[in-house]
Amino acid sequence: MATHSDTRSRPGKDGTLQGSTAVPPFAERLHREGIELTRHGIETVQINVGKFCNQACVHCHVDAGPKRSETMDRRTAELALEFVRAANPTTVDITGGAPELHPSFRFLVTEARRDGRRVIDRCNLTVLFEPGQEDLAEFLAANGVEVIASLPCYLPENVEKQRGRGVYDTSIAALRRLNALGYGQEGSGLLLHLVYNPVGAHLPPPQARLEADYKRELATRFGIRFNRLYTITNMPIARFAHMLHREGKFDAYLALLADAFNPATLDGLMCRHLVSISWDGFVYDCDFNQMLDLRVGNGRPFRLGEQPAEQLVRLLAQQPIRTGIHCYGCTAGAGSSCGGALTT
Repeated sequence: MATHSDTRSRPGKDGTLQGSTAVPPFAERLHREGIELTRHGIETVQINVGKFCNQACVHCHVDAGPKRSETMDRRTAELALEFVRAANPTTVDITGGAPELHPSFRFLVTEARRDGRRVIDRCNLTVLFEPGQEDLAEFLAANGVEVIASLPCYLPENVEKQRGRGVYDTSIAALRRLNALGYGQEGSGLLLHLVYNPVGAHLPPPQARLEADYKRELATRFGIRFNRLYTITNMPIARFAHMLHREGKFDAYLALLADAFNPATLDGLMCRHLVSISWDGFVYDCDFNQMLDLRVGNGRPFRLGEQPAEQLVRLLAQQPIRTGIHCYGCTAGAGSSCGGALTT
């Protein structure tokens, strides 16, 4: 059986989990269930271009914001594309920060689309109105980019509690602009999905039911259409972990996640078919592991450019998936991934 690493639970200054609680390590839970967590292949390469963002949301597991300076240089972006071509995934998933503000964002999009890949943009919506982004919506539509946009609620109070004053109205304006270009409209081929994150320390409600509520309310109030709603559990890392710790809810939230462990979610975990590339070129099993610096490697962390891309792909196939106490977030209840709930 492949070995698994694990981290335990107190949030440090950098947002990592350390210390101990009554919650057993995730690897121990997997062993108890008789489950070996292995990679099934690389269907998606997720590229995190940096932590600079025009917003600073309270739930952000990346700890992104306007003051963050970590950013992928052009050479690393080129190496990321070399890795994508070697791994030959169907999907390139570009995230951040606000990925659209990165100088290589459009380069990554156009190159991946030229290669015939599905491209996802993890968009916060308000970025469409940032200076210099006046043509962003048109660029996304012209390149057939799939937009996955964060909108924590269809009501302004919850959105602004999580993302800041004025964000709701700007997000609605952005959705209308995307709709006008064909996004979310039947037969257009331009996919627009929304993301719900709970405002507090609880699990998301059933995805299908909430999607129906979102579609009804946004259509009735604003005439807005979209394709799917993804419910994503807040991970107890980075900024959300610090909030839980300040409010004295950290251990209780971990216990909530662990108590809701659902083995039926394990087949669909994103770490089994996804590889995450960081802004500085290191390789991770998922974006959450990236934020905790749980790097993939055989004695030495794998980094783009240190060996041929084809060799790196082969080495990754032999590596165990690294786990931590935060993995309970992906396996709690209906499960959670970059594509929303894992079970119905």
